[in-house]
Amino acid sequence: MTKIKLCGISRPEDIMAVNQWKPDYIGFVFYKKSVRCVSPENARRLKEQLLPGILSVGVFVNEAPEVIAELLEEGVIDAAQLHGQESSQYLHTLRGLTSKPLIQAIQIRSEKDLYKTADSTADFLLLDSGAGTGQTFDWNLLKNIRQDFFLAGGLNACNAAEAVRLFEPYALDLSSGVENAGVKDRQKILDFMRAVRLAGKERENCDE
Repeated sequence: MTKIKLCGISRPEDIMAVNQWKPDYIGFVFYKKSVRCVSPENARRLKEQLLPGILSVGVFVNEAPEVIAELLEEGVIDAAQLHGQESSQYLHTLRGLTSKPLIQAIQIRSEKDLYKTADSTADFLLLDSGAGTGQTFDWNLLKNIRQDFFLAGGLNACNAAEAVRLFEPYALDLSSGVENAGVKDRQKILDFMRAVRLAGKERENCDE
């Protein structure tokens, strides 16, 4: 069944909501230019309040590998999501510092962008329209993707079920789609998760 990642978690109230609804992943943004940026200290405090079984992902943009590896090895985050121009050599260097899972974000604007997916050595791909734009891209471009991927960009409770039915991605990743005025909304989180899980069950029934 398609997993769920709620990104941009930054407050104790957000942790209370995810502990209640239990997504598979949450995301801490460590990119200083983001309005959702959290400090390592704040992320550590929030992680301590997170229920076991919900994995935390750190979101980085061209960060020093040593910084990422330290947060992974200290257990502040369970996986790292790379949202910049990280090269294969960068991933190789980071692999030498940690064995924790790596997710590489790839911006999809046209079919030629899909060629980048074949070159990645990350554990997972995250396909997005851009770095936190909150906009969807042309999902028709995904029809020939055979790798496990996180789908991001413009997701909400209204289109989540369609994404699951069409592609059954490994996970759906969203932030602004469950917010009101930049703050996580408990009802929107619930609506989104219900939509994804219902669509997943319907797809499983169809496959039987």
